[in-house]
Amino acid sequence: MGKIGFDNDKYLKLQSERIRERINEFGGKLYLEFGGKLFDDHHASRVLPGFQPDSKVRMLLEMKEEAEIILVISANDIERSKRRGDLGITYDEDVLRLIDAFRSIGLYVGSVCITHYRGQPAAEQFQKRLEALGVRTYLHYVIPDYPSNVPLIVSEEGFGRNEYIETSRSLIVVTAPGPGSGKMATCLSQLYHEHERGIAAGYAKFETFPIWNLPLMHPVNLAYEAATADLKDVNMIDPYHLEAYQETAVNYNRDVEIFPVLNAILERIRGTSPYRSPTDMGVNMAGYCITEDEVCREASRQEIIRRYYATACSVRQGLSDPTELQKIEMLMKSAGITVEERPVIGAALARAEETGGPAMALELPDGRVITGKTTSLLGAASACLLNALKALAGIEKSTLLIAPNIIEPIQHLKVAHLGGNNPRLHTDETLEALSICAVTDPNAEAAMEQLAALRGCEAHVSVILSRVDENLFQKLGVNVTCEPRYQVKKLYHAK
Repeated sequence: MGKIGFDNDKYLKLQSERIRERINEFGGKLYLEFGGKLFDDHHASRVLPGFQPDSKVRMLLEMKEEAEIILVISANDIERSKRRGDLGITYDEDVLRLIDAFRSIGLYVGSVCITHYRGQPAAEQFQKRLEALGVRTYLHYVIPDYPSNVPLIVSEEGFGRNEYIETSRSLIVVTAPGPGSGKMATCLSQLYHEHERGIAAGYAKFETFPIWNLPLMHPVNLAYEAATADLKDVNMIDPYHLEAYQETAVNYNRDVEIFPVLNAILERIRGTSPYRSPTDMGVNMAGYCITEDEVCREASRQEIIRRYYATACSVRQGLSDPTELQKIEMLMKSAGITVEERPVIGAALARAEETGGPAMALELPDGRVITGKTTSLLGAASACLLNALKALAGIEKSTLLIAPNIIEPIQHLKVAHLGGNNPRLHTDETLEALSICAVTDPNAEAAMEQLAALRGCEAHVSVILSRVDENLFQKLGVNVTCEPRYQVKKLYHAK
């Protein structure tokens, strides 16, 4: 733990320079499609140790006087109340969250574009809500036979029907709450309208993964494929790049498949296309900033194992298709990755077998592995959390940080008054009790001070965690995996 394999400062510098070069290449205005997460890109920080989760935003802040943001959301996603899996909020609520987040750090949000619009009532209601909040909102319509019918798309009946989004800056960042929102179509529609108005503008794409100048089977790229198993993305050699430059570059199937159509659309709008391959469209400089390849390889192998367990649990819960798990298993087999490479797994399972109940193991920054078992007062996750904080603070394991007479009233409240069935304290309740004890107990206070040291630690649980415990560890920055089985056999499991 703690090894760095990526130069984040170099990344910010090179990335900003590359985007400015692309703006100049197109005559002073660039529509930049942003893939992945702008905020909190924890996948990148896990597979590229040294990459900061807010790197993309920091890069934009270096260009904030030039940058304007368009947030894109599909009317279909609004209509079916699609939710972000990591945050549990709907895409329309996430648009509002993102606007607030961008504004709070000084980035200019110019507008919201609702795509795939065909009169959906929920989309119309969201548009009214945005406009009432003072957010400019534009509608882009469903185009029949998109993206294959190029003559229709690039016409008054195609892109011409879409409302022209008024922009005022040279870098237009087009981003969205999730995939499939219509970011690329929004960019291309804007190019059409700019061209009709005689304004020079171009299009480029900013995707961190797969990293185009790393080998196809590099663990960093395989980790991306594991992360997008639900999207059925497949990394592949870019055949257009190979033919044009006799140079191997890695891309993924959707970009390669859409390139001929995209090229045809660009040619119809501009007369000629500036690109000879889908890789040409990208501006990603991450591959040039890897300083320790072996560190990134090992971090990515660990990420693939984490993705395997996350998907296995999702399949067990009926939330994912078994083919997603099969794909990750194939990736692991091809890369020679086994779960034994994750030390906390064996430790958690051994502790569970020893105690006959659920158990958890957590690896500290110095390599020590701490375990916790289920008791009458605490769940395994709570017990492990307290044991880890004791170890970090140098407190004897036998020391009680929370007295039973503090825990028992909380248990009584949960069961007798709040209708709970499980009297054991969840991790959030445990930390609340610990914080109360910290007022009078120096040991409890010392333990609380160690919470920040848990960020980046690895952990494994012998059963599926409750949503409460999962969220708590996510907030603490602990990378938790679980065995794909429940503690008890029943159909409903409280979150």
